[in-house]
Amino acid sequence: MSLNLVIAQCLLLMLGLLGLATSEPSMVPDHAVKILLALLATFALSRLRPKAFMSMGTLVWVVTLILLVLVLLIGAGSGTKRWLLLPGFQFQPSEFAKIGLILQLASFFSRRGVQHKLLSASIMIGLSTVLVLLEPDLGSTVLMFSLGLILMYAAGVRFTNITGLVAAVVLLALPFVSLYLERHPYIKDRLPGQASSDLAQLGMTQIEKAHRDLGFGGFWGQGPDGYRFDYFAAHTDMIIASVGFSTGLLGVTMVIFAYWLVVSAALQVAEMASRVRPMNPQVHGASILATGAMFMVVGQAFVNLAVAAGIFPVTGVPLPLVSYGFSSMLTMSVAFALIHSALREVRRYQPQEGPAGAEPRPQEAEEMQGAIPAVAAD
Repeated sequence: MSLNLVIAQCLLLMLGLLGLATSEPSMVPDHAVKILLALLATFALSRLRPKAFMSMGTLVWVVTLILLVLVLLIGAGSGTKRWLLLPGFQFQPSEFAKIGLILQLASFFSRRGVQHKLLSASIMIGLSTVLVLLEPDLGSTVLMFSLGLILMYAAGVRFTNITGLVAAVVLLALPFVSLYLERHPYIKDRLPGQASSDLAQLGMTQIEKAHRDLGFGGFWGQGPDGYRFDYFAAHTDMIIASVGFSTGLLGVTMVIFAYWLVVSAALQVAEMASRVRPMNPQVHGASILATGAMFMVVGQAFVNLAVAAGIFPVTGVPLPLVSYGFSSMLTMSVAFALIHSALREVRRYQPQEGPAGAEPRPQEAEEMQGAIPAVAAD
């Protein structure tokens, strides 16, 4: 396992626990148990090779599509349908749908290449994205669509083709924007930077209250037992304010540093994969898995932090591994496992320098016989 990834995951989970102790102390025991389960899931799944993940890609993706349809039919939520309720348990299928899309596209591109496969991949991305959009969950919709584009780029699809796809989607969506906003007016209400007017207390919006807590935290923080005002989503979407209040600028910096370690690990996978010649399905798929998992974690973190900073409107997107919520924590832990697995896989295929130049490792020679040509651009 990658030490940097282990450090990043433990840092985020620890800081999330501190943030929860600041905002909702009664939830700490439950959250601590879920942290142990998340770490166990990462350790167990990281032992699998990427080809094992990709062999399950189509099945997992189809199951997540079925779950998203069930959400529309029997889902629960306040004004929106985002959750499926089971006896003593609830989960958010849109979180698991991101993992399903990563596995499916990694499997698809590693087996089929990218030549003339743009339409098929676009349909896969479109199905997952539209089902999330109908819940409605606009924040997750944007992340889902962006994740699909990143997976395409990681697979080798030309940037010009991806740009053309985005332009086509925008043009097709324009006639429906006004209708969508009319049916879901809460989206327009969030644009000024607060979820709804009844959440304002002391004349301050949700974002302003988060900024107040960040300011009170100073450099070292006030500790989890410092006096503060309660406000909406302090333990979920706005938990970075609770972390900042408790641990100060130092804690917020550690959060950002942990996400950078995730980016660094995924870039290492891509760099090592580029040195494998000829490219083969295992390495190609591992690189796609790592890039998609990295964006799933860091892209969502960027959106959450931008909301807390007041740059983006409130979206309801949790901060990966920091916010309270087991659905998000579990899927992000799976994403970490994918990067661990991909990093170990590309290391297996690293060339050995010899008198005749770079050669495959002897133990991998048989597997290299199934190598595919260098990935062709779409």
